[in-house]
Amino acid sequence: MTVASLTRSDEESKAALGIRDYCDDFMFEQVNASSAVLRMIGSIPTASPASMGYFYSPRLKRRIAGALAERRFDLIFVHCSSVAPYVADVRTIPKILDFGDMDSQKWLIYSKFRRFPMSLGYRLESVKLRKAEEDLAKNFNICTCTTKAELETLNSYGVSVQTDWFPNGVDTKYFCPIEDPYDPDVISFIGRMDYFPNQQCMMWFCQNVMPAIREQRPNTKLWIVGANPSSAIRALENLPNVTVTGSVEDVRPFIYRSAVNVAPLSIARGTQNKLLEAMAMGIPVVTSEQAAGGIDAVPGEDFLTASTVEGYRDAVLRLLNNPQDRDQFARSGRSRVLSHHSWKNSMNKLDMLIEKCCESS
Repeated sequence: MTVASLTRSDEESKAALGIRDYCDDFMFEQVNASSAVLRMIGSIPTASPASMGYFYSPRLKRRIAGALAERRFDLIFVHCSSVAPYVADVRTIPKILDFGDMDSQKWLIYSKFRRFPMSLGYRLESVKLRKAEEDLAKNFNICTCTTKAELETLNSYGVSVQTDWFPNGVDTKYFCPIEDPYDPDVISFIGRMDYFPNQQCMMWFCQNVMPAIREQRPNTKLWIVGANPSSAIRALENLPNVTVTGSVEDVRPFIYRSAVNVAPLSIARGTQNKLLEAMAMGIPVVTSEQAAGGIDAVPGEDFLTASTVEGYRDAVLRLLNNPQDRDQFARSGRSRVLSHHSWKNSMNKLDMLIEKCCESS
């Protein structure tokens, strides 16, 4: 197996070397931020999406072309549409394009949370990406997604090639329950804090839901755990009982200490791995109805959902105030991850798709 990918910093390039023990060969190229921005700006008056301009590296394109000329590959597997153009014109090798989630719809949602003229830019990018997704799909033998909801979106495009989905998995040995006690007054949120959907949901939750919860449980605390918090996120620590940790070596100790893990995401596409990991650890989850579509589990049985301030308040307080309910959701959530989000089952599904792709080409 040969792995080709992009990195965004020296730190990422160094970390990427860890893959060498798991593949025959690898090729990485670091994105030059200045060049990437210029390509994005240059794409504005064209039909090409700006995000694909950002992820384009002429050097990586040449290295991939060289590898394809020198070696005979049995399959090309591409993850996400932004890098699909590197091999879209290859015709002699079976190819799978794993969209993961449909990025065009994510940009469309972004446009609803931005002010003009940024909202117009996001909407334009959404339109360009949807056309690009439709065109790219025609150049692959099979197209996949990570959730049923994303697959429904892809199929609504009327693509002519075979489509399917396989879920993200969780390392259920690494993310597993422990016997140590939790803090009955701690709520946690886990996620990169330089990512707009995470920023947006935490700003909203801290300003609206936390005061409603603390009216009934004054000692309730919220831990926001994730790398690169913006200044606006850092400022949330000025609110009562809110802690912003920044980057941590291991998120598990923070999740284990939590009575509840929350993810009140208004912008949510694809699988929310942070929710699956918390569920695998036996920590009950309260999330949005949007994010619930990315989990192959049953709302109300394996986790709780909400859409309003009152809904989040009541769901969180239910778990904080009723240890029996909390234990029930802890067990059910863990059980569902084991049965529907194990890496073994997910990879078995992917193996089947790969075999089907190779046999039909």
